[in-house]
Amino acid sequence: VHAYSTIIDSLCKDKMVDEALALLQEMIEKDIPPNVVTYSCLIQGLCNLSRWKDVDKLFAEMKVYKIVPNVITFNIVVDALCKEGHIEDAEEVVQIMIQQGQNPDLVTYSSLMDGYCLQRRIDDARRVFNTMVASGLTPDLHSYGILINAYSKTKKMEAAMNLFREIQHKGLKPNIVVYTTVLQGLFSSGRYLSAREIFNEMQASGIKPNFHTYCVMLDGLCKTGYIDEALQLFHAMETDGTNLHIEMYNIILDGLCKSKRLDSA
Repeated sequence: VHAYSTIIDSLCKDKMVDEALALLQEMIEKDIPPNVVTYSCLIQGLCNLSRWKDVDKLFAEMKVYKIVPNVITFNIVVDALCKEGHIEDAEEVVQIMIQQGQNPDLVTYSSLMDGYCLQRRIDDARRVFNTMVASGLTPDLHSYGILINAYSKTKKMEAAMNLFREIQHKGLKPNIVVYTTVLQGLFSSGRYLSAREIFNEMQASGIKPNFHTYCVMLDGLCKTGYIDEALQLFHAMETDGTNLHIEMYNIILDGLCKSKRLDSA
């Protein structure tokens, strides 16, 4: 079974799902019983190609062979439906999951939150987050990051910052992605001083800015009128041996031109 499941998984990853389905039939004909792993690999392959009718067929087949879908099987379907914008269908799958005695985990809830955020339904994403906490699960950095990103993009920075501080109170350490998201949100809301504090806090905690973080800082400083500080940071990056990218030069040049400092440009 393991050998067949490995080949089926490999075929599905190469989008050769029909060949994988043929292999499943071969297993059944040879009296080699497929297991939940075999079916989960196939369901993943079919979900990736949006072949929902075939997914339904496989679930029905699993029932016939008394193979119980596990959390991983359900999560594959929930995640795929959310990414395609079928959030209500995903919620239904979660209900079926619970009815079948499988408890949703962090992955399930994070997929739902992502799905709602893609549709800008942030209040629903927050409801899912609260349900997750109420079920006894401890949110991880990824779960927090989804909501922080959604709040930051919609300039709801009070809500974003509350969650950001909650991460730290819970003993989790924000990563570079979370810091960069918060910085972008603060600059978009015109909160230059708060952004500066967060940037300093990030560096003090031992996290080095990456390419995206530097671009957010340079762009944010230029757009909020702090050109000198942007130049200062740019020169500090040069001194530190940071790999300066064309995009960074463009941000600075754009900032200098817009502030009518063409001599510096």
